[in-house]
Amino acid sequence: MGLNATPSANRIHIGFFGCRNAGKSSIVNAVTGQDLAVVSNIAGTTTDPVQKTMELLPLGPVVIIDTPGFDDEGTLGAQRVLRTKRTLNRTDIAVLVVDASRGMGAIDTQLVDLFQQKLIPYVVVYNKSDLLDHVPAAQDECLWASAKTGSGIHELKERLGSLAPKEDPSHRLLADLVAPGDFVVLVCPIDESAPKGRMILPQQMAIRDTLDAGAMPVVCRETELTITLERLGTPPALVVTDSQAFRVVDEVTPNSIPLTSFSILMARYKGFLHTAVAGVAAVERLRDGDTVLMAEGCTHHRQCNDIGTVKIPRWLRTHTGKDLNIQTCSGRDFPEDLSPYALVIHCGGCMITEREVQYRMRCAQDQGVPFTNYGIAIAQMTGALERSVRLFPEVHAQLEKA
Repeated sequence: MGLNATPSANRIHIGFFGCRNAGKSSIVNAVTGQDLAVVSNIAGTTTDPVQKTMELLPLGPVVIIDTPGFDDEGTLGAQRVLRTKRTLNRTDIAVLVVDASRGMGAIDTQLVDLFQQKLIPYVVVYNKSDLLDHVPAAQDECLWASAKTGSGIHELKERLGSLAPKEDPSHRLLADLVAPGDFVVLVCPIDESAPKGRMILPQQMAIRDTLDAGAMPVVCRETELTITLERLGTPPALVVTDSQAFRVVDEVTPNSIPLTSFSILMARYKGFLHTAVAGVAAVERLRDGDTVLMAEGCTHHRQCNDIGTVKIPRWLRTHTGKDLNIQTCSGRDFPEDLSPYALVIHCGGCMITEREVQYRMRCAQDQGVPFTNYGIAIAQMTGALERSVRLFPEVHAQLEKA
Protein backbone atom coordinates (compact mmCIF):
# COMPACT_ATOMS: atom_id res chain seq x y z
CA MET A 1 0.00 0.00 0.00
CA GLY A 2 1.34 3.41 -0.94
CA LEU A 3 1.75 6.10 1.69
CA ASN A 4 -0.72 8.30 -0.21
CA ALA A 5 -3.48 5.70 -0.38
CA THR A 6 -6.37 5.72 2.10
CA PRO A 7 -6.42 2.29 3.78
CA SER A 8 -9.45 0.17 3.02
CA ALA A 9 -10.30 0.00 6.74
CA ASN A 10 -10.55 3.82 6.86
CA ARG A 11 -12.87 4.10 3.85
CA ILE A 12 -16.66 4.22 3.96
CA HIS A 13 -17.96 0.77 2.97
CA ILE A 14 -21.11 0.88 0.83
CA GLY A 15 -22.87 -2.46 0.32
CA PHE A 16 -25.47 -3.13 -2.38
CA PHE A 17 -28.02 -5.78 -1.42
CA GLY A 18 -31.20 -7.27 -2.84
CA CYS A 19 -32.76 -10.21 -4.66
CA ARG A 20 -31.34 -11.85 -7.74
CA ASN A 21 -31.89 -9.91 -10.95
CA ALA A 22 -33.03 -6.76 -9.16
CA GLY A 23 -30.19 -4.96 -10.93
CA LYS A 24 -27.72 -4.54 -8.06
CA SER A 25 -24.68 -4.83 -10.33
CA SER A 26 -26.21 -2.44 -12.86
CA ILE A 27 -26.84 0.14 -10.14
CA VAL A 28 -23.26 -0.33 -8.87
CA ASN A 29 -21.91 0.33 -12.36
CA ALA A 30 -24.17 3.36 -12.82
CA VAL A 31 -23.17 4.86 -9.45
CA THR A 32 -19.43 4.34 -10.00
CA GLY A 33 -19.43 5.15 -13.71
CA GLN A 34 -17.33 2.01 -14.23
CA ASP A 35 -17.93 -1.60 -15.21
CA LEU A 36 -17.05 -2.89 -11.76
CA ALA A 37 -19.61 -5.70 -11.71
CA VAL A 38 -20.60 -8.27 -14.32
CA VAL A 39 -24.12 -7.60 -15.58
CA SER A 40 -26.42 -10.25 -17.03
CA ASN A 41 -30.12 -11.05 -17.38
CA ILE A 42 -29.37 -14.44 -15.81
CA ALA A 43 -30.40 -14.49 -12.14
CA GLY A 44 -27.48 -15.16 -9.79
CA THR A 45 -24.67 -13.80 -11.96
CA THR A 46 -22.93 -12.37 -8.88
CA THR A 47 -21.89 -15.42 -6.85
CA ASP A 48 -19.57 -13.84 -4.27
CA PRO A 49 -19.32 -10.39 -2.70
CA VAL A 50 -17.15 -8.27 -4.99
CA GLN A 51 -15.48 -5.14 -3.64
CA LYS A 52 -13.60 -2.25 -5.17
CA THR A 53 -11.79 0.69 -3.54
CA MET A 54 -12.30 3.99 -5.32
CA GLU A 55 -13.09 7.69 -4.96
CA LEU A 56 -16.80 8.50 -5.13
CA LEU A 57 -18.12 12.04 -4.90
CA PRO A 58 -19.47 13.47 -2.68
CA LEU A 59 -18.17 10.85 -0.21
CA GLY A 60 -14.47 10.61 -1.09
CA PRO A 61 -12.54 7.34 -0.53
CA VAL A 62 -14.98 4.41 -0.41
CA VAL A 63 -15.20 0.64 -0.78
CA ILE A 64 -18.06 -0.49 -3.03
CA ILE A 65 -19.39 -4.00 -2.31
CA ASP A 66 -21.68 -5.84 -4.73
CA THR A 67 -23.32 -8.88 -3.14
CA PRO A 68 -25.07 -12.05 -4.40
CA GLY A 69 -28.85 -12.20 -4.40
CA PHE A 70 -30.23 -12.68 -0.91
CA ASP A 71 -32.86 -15.04 -2.30
CA ASP A 72 -30.30 -17.49 -3.70
CA GLU A 73 -31.28 -21.16 -3.45
CA GLY A 74 -29.71 -24.57 -2.92
CA THR A 75 -26.64 -25.56 -0.93
CA LEU A 76 -24.34 -23.13 -2.74
CA GLY A 77 -27.00 -20.45 -2.57
CA ALA A 78 -27.18 -20.79 1.21
CA GLN A 79 -23.42 -20.30 1.44
CA ARG A 80 -23.68 -17.18 -0.73
CA VAL A 81 -26.43 -15.78 1.48
CA LEU A 82 -24.25 -16.41 4.54
CA ARG A 83 -21.38 -14.50 2.93
CA THR A 84 -23.77 -11.66 2.16
CA LYS A 85 -24.86 -11.57 5.81
CA ARG A 86 -21.22 -11.37 6.87
CA THR A 87 -20.75 -8.45 4.49
CA LEU A 88 -23.22 -6.49 6.62
CA ASN A 89 -20.68 -6.54 9.47
CA ARG A 90 -18.36 -4.24 7.54
CA THR A 91 -20.99 -2.13 5.80
CA ASP A 92 -21.29 1.54 6.79
CA ILE A 93 -24.11 2.35 4.35
CA ALA A 94 -26.50 -0.20 2.82
CA VAL A 95 -28.27 0.18 -0.52
CA LEU A 96 -31.25 -2.13 -1.00
CA VAL A 97 -31.95 -2.52 -4.71
CA VAL A 98 -35.55 -3.53 -5.49
CA ASP A 99 -37.03 -4.35 -8.89
CA ALA A 100 -39.57 -1.53 -9.27
CA SER A 101 -41.76 -3.69 -11.48
CA ARG A 102 -42.12 -6.27 -8.67
CA GLY A 103 -42.02 -4.05 -5.60
CA MET A 104 -40.85 -4.93 -2.10
CA GLY A 105 -41.02 -8.62 -1.23
CA ALA A 106 -40.46 -10.70 1.89
CA ILE A 107 -36.70 -10.99 1.21
CA ASP A 108 -36.38 -7.22 0.83
CA THR A 109 -38.25 -6.70 4.09
CA GLN A 110 -35.92 -9.20 5.77
CA LEU A 111 -32.91 -7.20 4.59
CA VAL A 112 -34.39 -3.95 5.92
CA ASP A 113 -34.87 -5.68 9.28
CA LEU A 114 -31.19 -6.72 9.25
CA PHE A 115 -30.09 -3.16 8.43
CA GLN A 116 -32.11 -1.86 11.35
CA GLN A 117 -30.90 -4.56 13.75
CA LYS A 118 -27.28 -3.74 12.92
CA LEU A 119 -27.94 0.04 13.00
CA ILE A 120 -26.77 0.47 9.42
CA PRO A 121 -28.08 3.59 7.66
CA TYR A 122 -29.72 2.56 4.40
CA VAL A 123 -31.61 3.67 1.31
CA VAL A 124 -34.04 1.62 -0.78
CA VAL A 125 -33.58 2.10 -4.53
CA TYR A 126 -36.37 0.99 -6.84
CA ASN A 127 -34.44 0.11 -9.99
CA LYS A 128 -35.94 -0.29 -13.48
CA SER A 129 -38.28 2.63 -12.83
CA ASP A 130 -38.16 3.32 -16.58
CA LEU A 131 -40.59 0.39 -16.91
CA LEU A 132 -43.21 2.14 -14.75
CA ASP A 133 -46.04 4.27 -16.13
CA HIS A 134 -45.70 6.64 -13.18
CA VAL A 135 -42.57 7.23 -11.09
CA PRO A 136 -43.35 8.25 -7.48
CA ALA A 137 -41.45 11.05 -5.78
CA ALA A 138 -38.45 10.18 -3.64
CA GLN A 139 -39.14 9.64 0.07
CA ASP A 140 -36.99 9.66 3.21
CA GLU A 141 -35.70 6.10 2.86
CA CYS A 142 -36.39 5.28 -0.77
CA LEU A 143 -36.03 6.68 -4.27
CA TRP A 144 -36.69 5.56 -7.80
CA ALA A 145 -33.93 5.11 -10.35
CA SER A 146 -32.98 3.38 -13.57
CA ALA A 147 -29.53 2.00 -14.19
CA LYS A 148 -30.48 1.81 -17.88
CA THR A 149 -31.37 5.48 -18.37
CA GLY A 150 -29.36 6.96 -15.51
CA SER A 151 -32.36 8.61 -13.90
CA GLY A 152 -32.14 8.90 -10.13
CA ILE A 153 -28.44 7.98 -10.00
CA HIS A 154 -27.31 11.50 -9.08
CA GLU A 155 -29.97 11.60 -6.38
CA LEU A 156 -28.70 8.26 -5.07
CA LYS A 157 -25.14 9.59 -4.81
CA GLU A 158 -26.38 12.63 -2.91
CA ARG A 159 -28.40 10.40 -0.59
CA LEU A 160 -25.30 8.28 0.09
CA GLY A 161 -23.41 11.45 0.92
CA SER A 162 -26.06 12.44 3.46
CA LEU A 163 -25.92 8.98 5.09
CA ALA A 164 -22.13 8.91 5.42
CA PRO A 165 -20.84 8.73 9.01
CA LYS A 166 -19.84 12.18 10.20
CA GLU A 167 -16.15 12.50 10.95
CA ASP A 168 -15.40 13.00 14.64
CA PRO A 169 -12.41 15.36 14.99
CA SER A 170 -11.66 13.89 18.42
CA HIS A 171 -11.36 10.37 16.99
CA ARG A 172 -7.58 10.19 16.66
CA LEU A 173 -4.91 7.55 16.99
CA LEU A 174 -2.59 9.61 19.22
CA ALA A 175 -2.84 13.29 18.28
CA ASP A 176 -4.96 14.02 21.36
CA LEU A 177 -2.20 12.64 23.60
CA VAL A 178 0.51 15.10 22.55
CA ALA A 179 0.93 18.85 22.03
CA PRO A 180 2.52 20.92 19.24
CA GLY A 181 6.30 20.82 19.49
CA ASP A 182 6.42 17.54 21.40
CA PHE A 183 8.76 14.73 20.44
CA VAL A 184 7.09 11.35 19.90
CA VAL A 185 9.39 8.34 19.63
CA LEU A 186 8.00 5.49 17.53
CA VAL A 187 9.87 2.22 18.06
CA CYS A 188 9.60 0.02 14.97
CA PRO A 189 11.52 -3.28 15.07
CA ILE A 190 12.84 -4.54 11.76
CA ASP A 191 12.88 -8.33 11.88
CA GLU A 192 11.96 -11.25 9.66
CA SER A 193 8.24 -10.48 10.03
CA ALA A 194 8.55 -6.80 9.07
CA PRO A 195 7.28 -5.98 5.56
CA LYS A 196 10.13 -5.45 3.13
CA GLY A 197 10.77 -1.83 2.24
CA ARG A 198 7.73 -0.35 4.00
CA MET A 199 6.09 0.39 7.33
CA ILE A 200 3.05 -1.45 8.65
CA LEU A 201 -0.20 0.53 8.64
CA PRO A 202 -0.37 1.48 12.37
CA GLN A 203 3.16 2.88 12.11
CA GLN A 204 2.20 4.93 9.04
CA MET A 205 -0.91 6.20 10.81
CA ALA A 206 1.08 7.14 13.93
CA ILE A 207 3.60 9.15 11.91
CA ARG A 208 0.85 11.06 10.10
CA ASP A 209 -1.21 11.67 13.25
CA THR A 210 1.86 12.97 15.08
CA LEU A 211 2.53 15.40 12.24
CA ASP A 212 -1.12 16.49 12.18
CA ALA A 213 -0.81 17.33 15.89
CA GLY A 214 2.16 19.61 15.18
CA ALA A 215 4.41 17.24 17.08
CA MET A 216 7.65 15.67 15.81
CA PRO A 217 7.87 11.92 15.18
CA VAL A 218 11.24 10.27 15.76
CA VAL A 219 11.39 6.73 14.38
CA CYS A 220 13.95 4.16 15.51
CA ARG A 221 14.43 0.46 16.16
CA GLU A 222 14.45 -0.90 19.69
CA THR A 223 18.20 -1.44 19.32
CA GLU A 224 18.72 2.32 18.86
CA LEU A 225 16.20 3.50 21.48
CA THR A 226 18.78 4.19 24.21
CA ILE A 227 20.92 6.42 22.02
CA THR A 228 17.83 8.07 20.56
CA LEU A 229 16.59 9.10 24.00
CA GLU A 230 20.08 10.34 24.94
CA ARG A 231 20.52 12.44 21.80
CA LEU A 232 17.07 14.00 21.88
CA GLY A 233 18.10 16.11 24.85
CA THR A 234 14.44 16.79 25.69
CA PRO A 235 12.42 13.83 26.98
CA PRO A 236 9.73 12.81 24.48
CA ALA A 237 6.09 13.32 25.39
CA LEU A 238 5.35 9.75 24.38
CA VAL A 239 7.06 6.52 23.33
CA VAL A 240 5.05 4.09 21.20
CA THR A 241 6.45 0.64 20.57
CA ASP A 242 5.64 -2.43 18.57
CA SER A 243 4.21 -4.91 21.05
CA GLN A 244 6.90 -7.50 20.33
CA ALA A 245 9.55 -5.14 21.73
CA PHE A 246 7.57 -4.28 24.89
CA ARG A 247 9.98 -5.88 27.35
CA VAL A 248 13.11 -4.21 25.93
CA VAL A 249 11.45 -0.81 25.44
CA ASP A 250 9.91 -0.87 28.93
CA GLU A 251 13.35 -1.46 30.46
CA VAL A 252 15.05 1.27 28.41
CA THR A 253 12.39 4.00 28.67
CA PRO A 254 12.49 5.98 31.95
CA ASN A 255 9.37 5.49 34.02
CA SER A 256 8.63 9.22 33.83
CA ILE A 257 8.05 8.97 30.06
CA PRO A 258 4.60 7.72 28.97
CA LEU A 259 4.82 4.43 27.10
CA THR A 260 2.24 2.49 25.10
CA SER A 261 2.03 0.36 21.95
CA PHE A 262 0.67 0.69 18.45
CA SER A 263 -1.70 -2.18 19.19
CA ILE A 264 -3.12 -0.52 22.30
CA LEU A 265 -3.59 2.74 20.41
CA MET A 266 -5.35 0.81 17.65
CA ALA A 267 -7.67 -0.87 20.18
CA ARG A 268 -8.66 2.57 21.44
CA TYR A 269 -9.05 3.89 17.89
CA LYS A 270 -11.30 0.96 16.95
CA GLY A 271 -13.38 1.35 20.11
CA PHE A 272 -12.64 -1.81 22.07
CA LEU A 273 -9.84 -0.88 24.48
CA HIS A 274 -11.98 -1.24 27.62
CA THR A 275 -13.21 -4.66 26.52
CA ALA A 276 -9.72 -5.81 25.54
CA VAL A 277 -8.16 -4.78 28.86
CA ALA A 278 -10.94 -6.52 30.78
CA GLY A 279 -10.65 -9.62 28.59
CA VAL A 280 -6.90 -10.07 28.98
CA ALA A 281 -7.37 -11.18 32.60
CA ALA A 282 -8.54 -14.50 31.14
CA VAL A 283 -4.90 -15.26 30.24
CA GLU A 284 -4.26 -15.91 33.94
CA ARG A 285 -7.27 -18.24 34.18
CA LEU A 286 -6.39 -20.55 31.28
CA ARG A 287 -6.31 -24.24 32.13
CA ASP A 288 -4.90 -27.36 30.52
CA GLY A 289 -6.90 -28.24 27.42
CA ASP A 290 -8.42 -24.77 26.92
CA THR A 291 -8.67 -23.53 23.32
CA VAL A 292 -7.57 -20.02 22.40
CA LEU A 293 -8.58 -18.41 19.10
CA MET A 294 -5.94 -16.24 17.42
CA ALA A 295 -7.89 -14.03 15.00
CA GLU A 296 -6.46 -11.78 12.31
CA GLY A 297 -8.40 -9.31 10.23
CA CYS A 298 -6.23 -9.66 7.14
CA THR A 299 -4.58 -12.46 5.21
CA HIS A 300 -0.84 -12.37 4.58
CA HIS A 301 2.08 -14.63 3.88
CA ARG A 302 3.14 -16.01 7.24
CA GLN A 303 6.81 -15.96 8.16
CA CYS A 304 8.50 -18.80 10.05
CA ASN A 305 8.24 -16.79 13.30
CA ASP A 306 4.78 -15.31 12.71
CA ILE A 307 3.39 -13.23 15.59
CA GLY A 308 -0.11 -14.71 15.62
CA THR A 309 0.57 -18.36 14.91
CA VAL A 310 3.99 -18.84 16.49
CA LYS A 311 5.17 -16.13 18.91
CA ILE A 312 2.05 -15.39 20.96
CA PRO A 313 1.05 -19.09 21.24
CA ARG A 314 4.58 -19.86 22.46
CA TRP A 315 4.49 -16.99 24.96
CA LEU A 316 1.04 -18.08 26.16
CA ARG A 317 2.18 -21.62 26.88
CA THR A 318 5.35 -20.39 28.60
CA HIS A 319 3.56 -17.73 30.66
CA THR A 320 0.69 -19.96 31.80
CA GLY A 321 2.55 -23.26 31.94
CA LYS A 322 -0.59 -24.85 30.48
CA ASP A 323 -1.14 -27.28 27.63
CA LEU A 324 -3.27 -25.08 25.39
CA ASN A 325 -4.98 -25.71 22.07
CA ILE A 326 -4.43 -22.85 19.62
CA GLN A 327 -6.71 -22.27 16.66
CA THR A 328 -6.36 -19.49 14.09
CA CYS A 329 -8.57 -17.64 11.64
CA SER A 330 -7.78 -14.82 9.24
CA GLY A 331 -9.50 -12.47 6.84
CA ARG A 332 -13.27 -12.71 6.93
CA ASP A 333 -13.40 -16.26 8.29
CA PHE A 334 -14.20 -15.21 11.86
CA PRO A 335 -16.40 -17.94 13.40
CA GLU A 336 -19.87 -16.99 14.58
CA ASP A 337 -19.90 -19.73 17.23
CA LEU A 338 -17.24 -18.88 19.81
CA SER A 339 -18.43 -21.30 22.49
CA PRO A 340 -15.43 -23.67 22.01
CA TYR A 341 -12.98 -20.92 23.04
CA ALA A 342 -11.77 -19.83 26.46
CA LEU A 343 -10.31 -16.64 24.99
CA VAL A 344 -10.20 -14.72 21.70
CA ILE A 345 -7.00 -12.78 20.99
CA HIS A 346 -7.51 -10.54 17.98
CA CYS A 347 -4.96 -8.58 15.99
CA GLY A 348 -4.99 -4.78 16.10
CA GLY A 349 -7.66 -4.73 13.39
CA CYS A 350 -5.91 -2.09 11.30
CA MET A 351 -7.04 -3.68 8.00
CA ILE A 352 -10.73 -4.10 8.86
CA THR A 353 -13.35 -1.51 9.65
CA GLU A 354 -14.25 -0.33 13.13
CA ARG A 355 -17.75 -1.73 12.56
CA GLU A 356 -16.39 -5.21 11.83
CA VAL A 357 -13.99 -5.23 14.79
CA GLN A 358 -16.79 -4.21 17.11
CA TYR A 359 -19.09 -6.83 15.61
CA ARG A 360 -16.49 -9.49 16.46
CA MET A 361 -16.13 -8.05 19.95
CA ARG A 362 -19.91 -8.16 20.48
CA CYS A 363 -20.06 -11.75 19.22
CA ALA A 364 -17.61 -12.67 21.98
CA GLN A 365 -19.41 -10.61 24.62
CA ASP A 366 -22.80 -12.11 23.75
CA GLN A 367 -21.35 -15.61 24.16
CA GLY A 368 -19.46 -14.84 27.35
CA VAL A 369 -16.02 -15.31 25.78
CA PRO A 370 -13.21 -12.92 26.87
CA PHE A 371 -11.91 -10.79 23.98
CA THR A 372 -8.56 -8.99 23.83
CA ASN A 373 -5.90 -8.17 21.25
CA TYR A 374 -2.30 -9.04 20.46
CA GLY A 375 -0.66 -6.00 22.04
CA ILE A 376 -2.64 -6.11 25.25
CA ALA A 377 -1.98 -9.84 25.66
CA ILE A 378 1.75 -9.27 25.14
CA ALA A 379 1.74 -6.36 27.61
CA GLN A 380 0.03 -8.60 30.17
CA MET A 381 2.58 -11.37 29.72
CA THR A 382 5.55 -9.00 29.87
CA GLY A 383 4.29 -7.12 32.92
CA ALA A 384 3.96 -3.84 31.00
CA LEU A 385 0.16 -3.57 30.84
CA GLU A 386 -0.31 -1.25 33.81
CA ARG A 387 2.26 1.18 32.48
CA SER A 388 1.00 1.01 28.91
CA VAL A 389 -2.54 2.16 29.82
CA ARG A 390 -1.64 4.94 32.27
CA LEU A 391 -2.28 7.39 29.43
CA PHE A 392 -5.97 6.51 29.60
CA PRO A 393 -7.27 7.27 33.11
CA GLU A 394 -10.60 5.42 32.79
CA VAL A 395 -8.93 2.29 31.44
CA HIS A 396 -6.17 2.50 34.04
CA ALA A 397 -8.74 2.80 36.83
CA GLN A 398 -10.58 -0.19 35.37
CA LEU A 399 -7.37 -2.22 35.44
CA GLU A 400 -6.48 -1.14 38.97
CA LYS A 401 -9.95 -2.08 40.20
CA ALA A 402 -9.73 -5.48 38.54
